[in-house]
Amino acid sequence: MDWETVIGLETHAQLSTQSKIFSGAATAFGAAPNTQACAVDIALPGVLPVANQGAVERAIRFGLAVGATIRRKSIFARKNYFYPDLPKGYQISQYEAPIVQGGSVTILTTGGDKTIRLTRAHLEEDAGKSLHENFQALSGIDLNRAGTPLLEIVSEPDLRSAEEAVAYARALHALVRWIDVCDGNMQEGSFRCDANVSVRPRGAGELGTRCEIKNLNSFRFLERAIQSEVRRQIGILEGGGRIAQETRLYDPERDETRSMRTKEEAHDYRYFPDPDLLPLAVSEDWIEEIRSQLPELPQMKRARYETELGLPAYHAVTLTQSRETAEYFERALSPAGAAALPPKLVANWVMGELSGKLNEAGRDARSSPVSAAQLAGLLARIADGTISGKIAKEVFDVMWAGEGDADAIIEAKGLKQISDAGALETFVARVLDANPNLVEDYRAGKEKAFNALVGQVMKATQGKANPARVNELLRKKLAG
Repeated sequence: MDWETVIGLETHAQLSTQSKIFSGAATAFGAAPNTQACAVDIALPGVLPVANQGAVERAIRFGLAVGATIRRKSIFARKNYFYPDLPKGYQISQYEAPIVQGGSVTILTTGGDKTIRLTRAHLEEDAGKSLHENFQALSGIDLNRAGTPLLEIVSEPDLRSAEEAVAYARALHALVRWIDVCDGNMQEGSFRCDANVSVRPRGAGELGTRCEIKNLNSFRFLERAIQSEVRRQIGILEGGGRIAQETRLYDPERDETRSMRTKEEAHDYRYFPDPDLLPLAVSEDWIEEIRSQLPELPQMKRARYETELGLPAYHAVTLTQSRETAEYFERALSPAGAAALPPKLVANWVMGELSGKLNEAGRDARSSPVSAAQLAGLLARIADGTISGKIAKEVFDVMWAGEGDADAIIEAKGLKQISDAGALETFVARVLDANPNLVEDYRAGKEKAFNALVGQVMKATQGKANPARVNELLRKKLAG
């Protein structure tokens, strides 16, 4: 049978506030266990929560960025369940009236752009953390994360493959970092996904029974977990079995999902409005103030790169994966006091040489040893024919090592490209005289022989010859 995969993601983005959502305790990562849990976080008798305005502002910022409706009045609710790292015996979240309703995120797929609808995004507090590794027959409880502000972003079941799910997660990750509501650090748990996965016969209207895979904190694991779960569900259905609705965990070492617990429904949590928190009222003036402070969003910037700069969709998407990369690209494209460079040339270098070096060094564009202005200076020398693209890569390596700007390096190392026809004719003549067999092959219609002759001239000039001029002179000589 031909099966269709149906996926919806629930993403928890830790909001970038300095304090927790209902207390003044710090949210810094890596503190000693239980040193960042105050009386409110550990639910001592008589304490009262107070909503963090910064967390609310970040939720609104996200809602505006995805074109959602911002509720003027939203409600905090108690989500009741019992677990050792949940001190109160309930989690403060939002249920019937979330602050963000609807919205969408656009992803690039092999078939083109696809819009993924969002159901909602709501504010909630994180639970603590159970520690098992360093205890024999016991578990430790660290409540530092208890009360950390989260924005849970819920998508509609619009995703149809693991690849689409990863593309959506990456787009969402880029967006929350772009608008500075979350640092996106997946290793520290700042951005993690739960995947709701089901399968159904292709063409069927009714959704299959879904299973939720919890706490996927890398794009690679997200993709592998979904692929594994799809294989499992198809295997069960084709064997005549039925899928049980449940929560599962992904085991990367065995590349399989395993059952964690029966999947709860909303009524199992006995949601009710939190009596200690007033309804959250958001004024129109505050929303408009936040809207006015939003930067140009990735989708807008991508469209501008395609229409105004003529960049292919792939280049535009790649350059807008992070705000740092996009800003670097724009500074290199139009350096202060200099003429704008060809957009495709700049894009290729930012996506190629620069990104490669940054990845190797574990850096982002903000901390690049080669500034945008320095890269622009190098690319200007390619554009005006001073050096070839091959020589430019050598110069870039020297620049990366901190040995100066492009012009100084080119001058010091004598790397200027040879474009003078008289000088090049001497090299061309020598190569033709030394390679009669290649000349004969070319005249017999073998184009590869011409490329070989070009290579010989470049070798003779130590890569300094202007390739376009070499091609021109060689064809002229061979035609004679």
